[in-house]
Formats: sequence, structure tokens, C-alpha cells
Amino acid sequence: SITQPEAIKTIHAKYFDAGADIIETNTFSGTTIAMADYQMEDLVYELNYESAKIAKEVAVEFTKKEPHKPRFVAGSIGPTNRTASMSPDVNDPGYRAVTFNELRIAYKQQVEALMDGGADILLVETVFDTLNAKA
Repeated sequence: SITQPEAIKTIHAKYFDAGADIIETNTFSGTTIAMADYQMEDLVYELNYESAKIAKEVAVEFTKKEPHKPRFVAGSIGPTNRTASMSPDVNDPGYRAVTFNELRIAYKQQVEALMDGGADILLVETVFDTLNAKA
């Protein structure tokens, strides 16, 4: 969304052209926890905000063309690459690679940026760890 916004707009438009009412942002791994593996934590707000903003612009454009058929943006929130309810170390079942509070803060940052960018709804996707989902 930051480096190729026009490509992202085109993809969103193709989904609406195909009949979709809702498109999702390309923010599946958009938390500070997930982005830390790439040393991109400082870009999390901007990545999520811009992704939602771009999607919202396309949704508004299509809604203006067909006011009787409103279009919406779902802010995609995927799992992190760390779990709070399971140990990643079979030899130390009590170990956790992340705390609940770290997860809560990471998801809060992502959600704030998605909402600020214009997401209409939040889509929590494929979260396999119950504590991650709770955060």
C-alpha cells in the first residue's frame, strides 16, 4: 500500500467489478509483533492506515457510481507469529514467546490505524490461539 498504492487500488476495484460488496485490507500480518521479524515495526501505523485509506477510497468511488449498492472495507487482522497460550518450546511447556499485554498493545495499534484509515468493520482472520483472539 505504501510503495504500490495504484496496484492495490486496481486489485480492490477488480473485486468490486466482480460484484463484491466488501473488500479487505492487505494488512493480515500488520502488527508490530509480526513486522518485528522484518525490522518494520515503526511502519505498522502507516501500513495499516494507508491500506485502509486506499481501500476506502475505492469503496467510496464505487458507492458513488451505484448509491443503491454501498461498498464497505473490512480491516484484516490476522494472527501473529507468536502464541500466548502455547509454548513454542516442547522442552519448556511453561515458556511463552509473547505476553497477553504485548498482544493487546500490538492489536490495538493495528485496529486504531485501520479505523483511522476508514475501515468499516474489522475482520479477525485465522487466529488459532485463543489468547491472541482475546487480545
